[in-house]
Amino acid sequence: MSLVASDKRRTIRDVRAAKGGAPIVCLTAHSAPMARILDAHVDLLLVGDSLGMAVYGFSSTLPVTLDMMIAHGAAVVRGSKRALVVIDLPFATYQESPEQAFRNAARVMVETGAQAVKLEGGTEMAPTIRFLTQRGIPVMAHVGLLPQSVNAQGGYRTQGRAAEAAAAIVADASAVAEAGAFSVVIEGTMESVARRISGELAIPTIGIGASVACDGQILVTDDLTGLFQDFTPRFVKRYADLAGILDAAVAAYAEDVRERRFPGPEHVV
Repeated sequence: MSLVASDKRRTIRDVRAAKGGAPIVCLTAHSAPMARILDAHVDLLLVGDSLGMAVYGFSSTLPVTLDMMIAHGAAVVRGSKRALVVIDLPFATYQESPEQAFRNAARVMVETGAQAVKLEGGTEMAPTIRFLTQRGIPVMAHVGLLPQSVNAQGGYRTQGRAAEAAAAIVADASAVAEAGAFSVVIEGTMESVARRISGELAIPTIGIGASVACDGQILVTDDLTGLFQDFTPRFVKRYADLAGILDAAVAAYAEDVRERRFPGPEHVV
């Protein structure tokens, strides 16, 4: 059964219980209006630091701040009623120490009302994940391609091609699961590697540019709808061209204003 069958807010337990069942549907959201639209169709809403590019026009996720994530996260929580809401911890807000991670994650949870946070990294972040989960903060992990480490990884490249790299990603996924993560995103990773991880882990895997064998899938909503125009990752399927629709609507409005067709009598008090 799909998680969206109930009108109640999804919980961490619900997501964990979905392992091996109907695929978990996940999308990103950055505003209350978008959250209201998506909420009826998804199981999980991620307030991703991809908003750095999709909303703020940055070239990467690195400039995103904790204050940005909190502001957008609170808006998504207010705009949703059913989906589990997870918020990304941005770059440099959790890597320094488990204590730093706890302070910032606790602030996110308190100020937004979200149900969990997400952080990137594998074996090196396992102690931090354990520290957070033991103190009541649910964590979604993220392995494979790590956008916050794009410079260290040499760009947005598919991960796990070589045997050694594949083994490292499998070890990363195992480490974060053992540390207490309730689910793990696998991004930009060879399908065979993602399929193996999904088969071995007891927690749900969420794929993005990974495998259909994952327990769920996530995309950036701005990519799916065509609102983000700078580039389209290979793993994205565009289901609409909202940018084209918006462009046509604004062009029609501009023409009506210039031709004095708007406002008409019906729009004037």
